[in-house]
Amino acid sequence: MARIKGGLGAKKRHNKVLKLAKGYRGARSKQYRVAKQSVMRALTSSFAGRRKKKGDFRKLWIVRINAAARINGLSYSKLMHGLKLANIDINRKMLADLAVNDAEGFKTLAETAKSKLA
Repeated sequence: MARIKGGLGAKKRHNKVLKLAKGYRGARSKQYRVAKQSVMRALTSSFAGRRKKKGDFRKLWIVRINAAARINGLSYSKLMHGLKLANIDINRKMLADLAVNDAEGFKTLAETAKSKLA
């Protein structure tokens, strides 16, 4: 049986990695061995970054809600507790959007929470 060399497969594999490393500086975009390490690390970081992004947005929403709540005479925790007592089930993303874009709507929610706390 004739021997089959793996040149074509290896070339495709190398090109796939080098394409992902396009734009990297120096040997990282030119040499396969260095590019492979850089791409593996970059893919790991991008996976972690997608997880981290969710927490970052939640922190941002909480900061915005807290700022708006304090304008209306409540702290963030008291606002959230009051909303829970009033059976108002609204997520932080929507609350933050209300705080930024609809101050009057947020004020009514804050008043409702305040009345339930008292």
